[in-house]
Amino acid sequence: MHKKRGKNNPRLSQALLLSKTFLKILSIYYYSFTFENFEAKRERKMANQKKNFLEVLHGHKTDHIPFWFMRQAGRYLPEYRDLRSRAGGFLEMAYNPAIASEITLQPIRRFGMDAAIIFSDILVIPHALGQHLEFVTGEGPKLDPLRKTDDLSQLNFKNFESHLAPVYEAIQRTQSGLSQEGHHATALIGFAGAPWTVATYMIEGGGSKDFIHTKTWAYRDPEGFSQLIDLLVESTAHYLIKQIDAGAQTVQLFDSWAGALDPFGFRKWAIEPAKQIVKLVKNSHPHTPIIGFPRGAGQNYLAYAQETGVDALGLDTSIDTRWAARALQSQLPVQGNLDPICVLAGGDALTLAVEKIIGDLGEGSFIFNLGHGIHKDTPVEHVEMLVKLIREQG
Repeated sequence: MHKKRGKNNPRLSQALLLSKTFLKILSIYYYSFTFENFEAKRERKMANQKKNFLEVLHGHKTDHIPFWFMRQAGRYLPEYRDLRSRAGGFLEMAYNPAIASEITLQPIRRFGMDAAIIFSDILVIPHALGQHLEFVTGEGPKLDPLRKTDDLSQLNFKNFESHLAPVYEAIQRTQSGLSQEGHHATALIGFAGAPWTVATYMIEGGGSKDFIHTKTWAYRDPEGFSQLIDLLVESTAHYLIKQIDAGAQTVQLFDSWAGALDPFGFRKWAIEPAKQIVKLVKNSHPHTPIIGFPRGAGQNYLAYAQETGVDALGLDTSIDTRWAARALQSQLPVQGNLDPICVLAGGDALTLAVEKIIGDLGEGSFIFNLGHGIHKDTPVEHVEMLVKLIREQG
């Protein structure tokens, strides 16, 4: 007689058990993968949610005037000072992705700006190219100065990518942090220093009032000086592209010392390098807005706007907002330009200044900002007042 097949058959029972176990594991894996895929898609969707800051840069009308402030993450914030007291020096924080991301998010949590700007510094590029850099308390950045064309042999791309990798990771972390904390309407800005401005630090060995070594080199040996500028154009464009790859939704090019140039020098060392950088970045990311900030450019702002290809202009404090509305805002969005010392002072002067800027520029494509960075001694209450005024009037 044949044995009956069924639940009393040990081999069959074992096979069924293994089959059920396998199906259970497969089911867990499938649903886990599906959930993770869903979460990734949801994060991407939320990151691309309508952001008024980006809408203005694309020339669209918005329901309020977007705002952010240069140096909005910094020493005026008690949470920043607390973190810095535990984290170490400036570069240690800038090159630590978790800390850099946390610092970037601090002002967003407190004030709800329309854009966050990654916590870093314009001098990470010469540092990544091999030039020694340190930040000295009370003195600022110090670099081993370059004074002649032969000194450029010290610079190379050998460790460029690995050196800047923490910045890209910080951008990725910040983008995730904005989404996880519900700041879905907040855009993320990457940035770099413009070649002329970065070159001044590399040649002077730090900050300067007259840029004597930089200007002397540019006047006496324009071909040799061009080699440095060309190197900075290439490295800056690559750096901005990688920031966008990591999640930056717009980038700003800071030419903080453009105002030190004469008209010929401005065209050669400010406009032309910016034009090249914009072209290189747009070749990779044609739809990512680029903001140019040629601080101190004065009447040269108009040529910068017309010739560089930037999508928007950051205005410094010296620019007449009525002139900017007529000459610049008719061509592209503008950003600016409240005096940071006015925020430090507060009171009626702050109220009147905000009213004036919004009155002159608020009807066009406009992002409220300062004409330079927030001063470290600015009371937090004054920044709160500024935010309230912008929201009430914009």
